Amino acid sequence: MTKLKGHIHHSIVYWCFNVAGDKWDIEKMCQVAKELGCESIELADPETWPTLKKHGLVCALAPNGMPGAPFMKGFNNPRYHDEVIASTTKMIDACAAAGFPSVIAFNGYKWRDADDPKSGEISLEEGADNCVAGFKKILGHAEKKGVTLCLEHLNSRDGSHPMKGHPGYQGDDLDYVAKIIRRVGSDRLKLLFDNYHVQIMNGDVIRRIEECKDIIGHVHTAGNPGRGELDDNQEINYPPIMRKLVEIGYKGFVGHEFIPTRDPLAGLKQAVSLCDV
Repeated sequence: MTKLKGHIHHSIVYWCFNVAGDKWDIEKMCQVAKELGCESIELADPETWPTLKKHGLVCALAPNGMPGAPFMKGFNNPRYHDEVIASTTKMIDACAAAGFPSVIAFNGYKWRDADDPKSGEISLEEGADNCVAGFKKILGHAEKKGVTLCLEHLNSRDGSHPMKGHPGYQGDDLDYVAKIIRRVGSDRLKLLFDNYHVQIMNGDVIRRIEECKDIIGHVHTAGNPGRGELDDNQEINYPPIMRKLVEIGYKGFVGHEFIPTRDPLAGLKQAVSLCDV
């Protein structure tokens, strides 16, 4: 097992190495996590959690349980509130039972029918109001269970790949997402600060961390452009970003969410080493 400095709590994002990469199964991923000193496998479904626990790992960020592309149907659209709230509530309960901290949440696509861009758009103001109303329906339960919802800001600029960008996603401006979280005003609703998406849409990453330090609940990494490895072919300088997280007193997890373009184990080793500040 790699001995890390302990300031950053590393997590491996399940889909990157199960759907992409070498399609590792959960047992293999747990073995890699232990070897590299990572403490979590995140966005892994509950049926994998007994294996995580067997290896002394946690699921730092649970999926919301929505079928299909979960970022399409979110809290910005009342048409999907019942489905999203029921699915998220089920995952909150599963996390509380397992002792895991967080569940992912999304604004959703801006179209009134998330699958149909011709169905008309939800305005930014209406989308924000809908998010606030939707979150207020579920956060009392999250507070009672001690589980945090992490609302993810995503980029809408990269349409080259279904997991590199999300044209149509309404929560594509970091300030907009932060305002929704602050309007709700619950310690159980936080920001999922994804450095890759922030770099594409807003940039000025270190200053953004300072501005959002009171609401950051989870962090993701990936290289930009391309959502590949954290190497010298991409533009984000991760060591000072990690040092900034340490400076602001961030105690949560950093999930490595890149799409491997070469040996996935080598890429993970590089990411963990680079971010071990």
